Amino acid sequence: MRTIMDLKQLRYFMAIVEERQITAAARRLHMAQPPLSNQMKMLEEELGLTLFSRGPHHIELTDAGRLFAARAKELLEMAAATKRELRDFKQGLSGTLALGTVSSSGGILLQEGMRAFRETYPRVQFEIHDGNTYQLIELLEKGLIEIAIVRTPFNAAHFNCKYRKPEPMIAAMTEDLDWAPERESIRVEELSGRPLILYRRFEQLLMDTFAAHDVTPDIVCRNDDARTTILWANAGLGVAIAPAAAVNLAAHNHLHVKRIDEPSLETRLAAIWPRSRYLSAVAKHFLQSF
Repeated sequence: MRTIMDLKQLRYFMAIVEERQITAAARRLHMAQPPLSNQMKMLEEELGLTLFSRGPHHIELTDAGRLFAARAKELLEMAAATKRELRDFKQGLSGTLALGTVSSSGGILLQEGMRAFRETYPRVQFEIHDGNTYQLIELLEKGLIEIAIVRTPFNAAHFNCKYRKPEPMIAAMTEDLDWAPERESIRVEELSGRPLILYRRFEQLLMDTFAAHDVTPDIVCRNDDARTTILWANAGLGVAIAPAAAVNLAAHNHLHVKRIDEPSLETRLAAIWPRSRYLSAVAKHFLQSF
């Protein structure tokens, strides 16, 4: 009697989840409908749970089905990542590097070191996962990416880290919102009462800094992407607060950019990977170019 589900069964399940019909899923999998239905019946019996609610036109997931779908997707992605890692080990400097990146890291991937890496290792392909620092750390811990390019601050206790040089936070605004057009830098205190656009990743850091300087912020927008922060500022909707590297990631033709003179707001990009995990030859060479 079989007691452990296999990857093929997980793929069958996810096909049904995505197609929402047994018939459509069977066509996609190039198999007949009865064997597919039987596989799902066996899966539900093995788990002792009902995964699907079968309606007249399409299939809906139960609460247990939604939980299982999330785990099945993770398991399939992890299996694919493991297969790539073994293939890369066999082939040497070829294959795919699964890489996680925060939005404000885009500039460094376009620098000479990265282009040199591509020229030296043209057989290497990239699978990029975008997210914030905490999402990428979660992907690292699950083994779905090999390296994450994140931004401080973060808890580095369980990771090897390769840091780039510190960079300041900046305030970016259109001309009509620039209260000091003759200056290239400002003090934190000058942000009090200004309409601020914050990259949510740095909200706690900024709020702590504002409190330390008795600044009362007027936050008109919080968002999850450095590019959105810059785009809103470029549209004249407020004063963007973001890492300096973020400015060139989105349209900024209308912006006046000023460095914020405050050491506590400096931030650094870092390439991180788990201390306890094998690092492929491809990843090691990539880090040399970082």
